[in-house]
Amino acid sequence: MSTLEPITVSVEVSCDPATAFAAFTEPASVMAWNFASPDWHCPHATNDVRVGGAFCYRMEARDGSMGFDFEGTFLDVEPGALLRFGLGPERVVTVEFTPVVGGTAVRETFTPEDEHPLEMQRAGWQAILDNYRAHAESRAH
Repeated sequence: MSTLEPITVSVEVSCDPATAFAAFTEPASVMAWNFASPDWHCPHATNDVRVGGAFCYRMEARDGSMGFDFEGTFLDVEPGALLRFGLGPERVVTVEFTPVVGGTAVRETFTPEDEHPLEMQRAGWQAILDNYRAHAESRAH
């Protein structure tokens, strides 16, 4: 298991937990927000949102110079409330959807990998979550 401390990023979205959860899990929505900067995109996403189900999000530089599959398996699914998924044997991500006044708090806690600096990982995951917030709010209005 990784010895690195988990990293948490969060946003508040102005929509109810069911809408926030759908925006986080529906493949067409994932493709709209799952990238850290405008020079990247997510041209393909599959998502079997159930315990034991798998997901695969293709992340690519828009110029085609690089890309990778971000993939894992769902370990816990509570629609509108919680997702927990594994990214290989040593990394786990927990996403909590909590009702708050005016919307939903979305908190994502992940086990970092050991290839990139921790602050770079935090900033990248936060940027993706910020894109998610903008997409989720556009769906709600």
